[in-house]
Amino acid sequence: MRLGWRWAALKNGLMDEAAYRTEFFIQILSSAAVPAAVQIVLWYALFKVGGNTEVAGWGYQELIHYTLVSTLFTQIRGGDHDFELQEMIRTGGLSNYLLRPASVIQFVYLRGVGAKLLIASMGLVLGSLVLAWLGMAPTRMPGAMLLAVLGNIIHYQISAALATTAFLWEEAYSVLMVKNMIVALLSGETIPLNMFPESLQWLWKATPFYLFVFGPTQYALGNWSNDEFFYQLGVAGIWIVAGWLMIRVSWGFGMKRYLSLGG
Repeated sequence: MRLGWRWAALKNGLMDEAAYRTEFFIQILSSAAVPAAVQIVLWYALFKVGGNTEVAGWGYQELIHYTLVSTLFTQIRGGDHDFELQEMIRTGGLSNYLLRPASVIQFVYLRGVGAKLLIASMGLVLGSLVLAWLGMAPTRMPGAMLLAVLGNIIHYQISAALATTAFLWEEAYSVLMVKNMIVALLSGETIPLNMFPESLQWLWKATPFYLFVFGPTQYALGNWSNDEFFYQLGVAGIWIVAGWLMIRVSWGFGMKRYLSLGG
């Protein structure tokens, strides 16, 4: 009887694990395939239906390559950590984490970054194969993936700082949603950033968002030299330091307000 109960428990546990893994991979595939399909249809309409030979200096094949490679990096940036933080603040659940040895910022990030690192590992292998298939250098993929992972850190830092608006405003969720829409546009996830009009190029150059998708894709495709890549690594390092300072200042003010309200 006891053996049968244990076997049933083990079987249920394996089934739950298999279901979780299946859901995880389906979520990755759907979030990657749909935006890529939309872009491919757009490029087809512009070139094959519209008869264009190039758009903003990009040919049809170049844009297809950009879509295929950039899709790998769009899965690494972002996450729902910022929404989790703002919900903790809004509901008062933050109090449960204040006594942990690690700060709540580090705890929330480390708890969720494992999935992104797994995706990055899968993307590294798949991206190397894609680049080899396209006749490009697969050796560029590790550097590109490194830049994308640094972009993930920067994105979380900015998001964590913005999440502190929940200390002041209960509907901070909308602030984070607007941030996500801006990031989707200025990261190169929606279109290559070269397509911005010359007068608007400063919009994406003034933010670190291009490091999330556009930058890694440019390096992977060979459009950035090694010197440019190392320069951008330095830029990413500066933004990480700036993000750390933003968190220190925003959460410093926020925690004072949170503690005073709870006192």
